[in-house]
Amino acid sequence: MDRLPALPRRKPDAHKGDCGRVLIIAGSRGMAGAAVLAATGAYRGGAGLVTLAVPEDIFNVVAALQTCAIVRPWPLDVPPEVDAVAIGPGLGLSPSTGEAVRQYVAQSELPLVLDADALNAFKDQPDRLANGKAPRILTPHTGELARLVKSTPAAINRHRRQAAEEAAKRFKSVIVLKGRGTVITDGKRTRINETGNAGMATGGTGDVLTGLITALVGQGLKPFDAASLGVHLHGRAGDLAAEKLGVHSMMATDVLDHLPAAFLEHGRSSR
Repeated sequence: MDRLPALPRRKPDAHKGDCGRVLIIAGSRGMAGAAVLAATGAYRGGAGLVTLAVPEDIFNVVAALQTCAIVRPWPLDVPPEVDAVAIGPGLGLSPSTGEAVRQYVAQSELPLVLDADALNAFKDQPDRLANGKAPRILTPHTGELARLVKSTPAAINRHRRQAAEEAAKRFKSVIVLKGRGTVITDGKRTRINETGNAGMATGGTGDVLTGLITALVGQGLKPFDAASLGVHLHGRAGDLAAEKLGVHSMMATDVLDHLPAAFLEHGRSSR
């Protein structure tokens, strides 16, 4: 594969509306942290403005924890000026939520990043993921992909690249198959990520990745490029955290804290 894409350009006189406006639909009772981590990942990814849509019963908690985002109740009408949408971190799977997600994905004309419960919402009707006009990025771990394609995690892990490429073609999406050697593919082009470590096997790191990739899409990168760069930077931030903290005590917030250094490093290497 060719080299990773450069970071999105930012004009010296840029304002927040120039830097990507993203919407993140996330969170449920007991899972407010997933929404906060995804929104913070989007801001660390360079998004100029993040709107975070969460259920009413966690609204106050999320608004207190993520003070940079605009917090709105979910479901909501999508704000008119949004460049990319993420759905799924900690969202839960009540019947009404699942159907709302399926309908939104089918109707959206905005680029979508689907993670966690947004993917699980399609486990009984997986081919509905291929419907709709919007470009989309799916970020399953092995178990989530296995549920979508009616396989087993062991079978997916035996042929990770093949499984991801077949899913990309079937669902007409970019697939980010998470795990060691994360596979990023659109069915024609494939990257195997080389950054990251075992310290990232902890709750919340996937939520950070979802926000990060969504921010890069919102800043104008094509889905395959945004996914490739987002996975690389996410893993590199994890590596920088591990160098300082070791792999046993890392948390998702440590990945967030080291994203700026990963961005600076990549920016220097891209010149």
